[in-house]
Amino acid sequence: MSIVGHVSDVTRILEAAQQGDSLAAEELLPLVYGELRRIAASKMAQEAPGHTLQPTALVHEAWLRLVGDAGARFEGRAHFFAAAAEAMRRILIEAARRKRSLKRGGAAAREELHESHLVQALPTDEMLAIDEALDQLAAEDATAADLVKLRYFVGMTMDEAAAALGLPLRSAERLWTYARAWLRRRLQTSRG
Repeated sequence: MSIVGHVSDVTRILEAAQQGDSLAAEELLPLVYGELRRIAASKMAQEAPGHTLQPTALVHEAWLRLVGDAGARFEGRAHFFAAAAEAMRRILIEAARRKRSLKRGGAAAREELHESHLVQALPTDEMLAIDEALDQLAAEDATAADLVKLRYFVGMTMDEAAAALGLPLRSAERLWTYARAWLRRRLQTSRG
């Protein structure tokens, strides 16, 4: 079942969790786990051989970050999946930073952000440059940054990301075009 198919169940369970239902997280995990696992597997399948982080570990770490924070409150399904995207992004960025710190000066070439890079392995330095640029984009347009996180770090299709953010598909496509151009300019500026 796709993310889009879980709209009412996920929303209902998130509302129950916010109202103090202690079993809500247990109900939510089976509904979202398969989709989160598929996304993580897709992302990790493109990682370099020998990568220590596995899809199951990525999902579990993201889940622990989402539900482990007692103060975490989700304003609905879109907010939950945006938080999941952010959690996966942070985990991958932390792994990239650890890898870079171990290499001590590895000279990986940067690449321009193209849609073809979705759910593909990037050199550590490129991932960190995109992370920094994405933080700057979030300061200017949080929704655009959330869309990039869902597409780029989580690997959602445009339809899935638009649904998760509660955007019409055409609006999401326009926002995606804007965000890609914004990030491309920022990455080119940082190289020069």
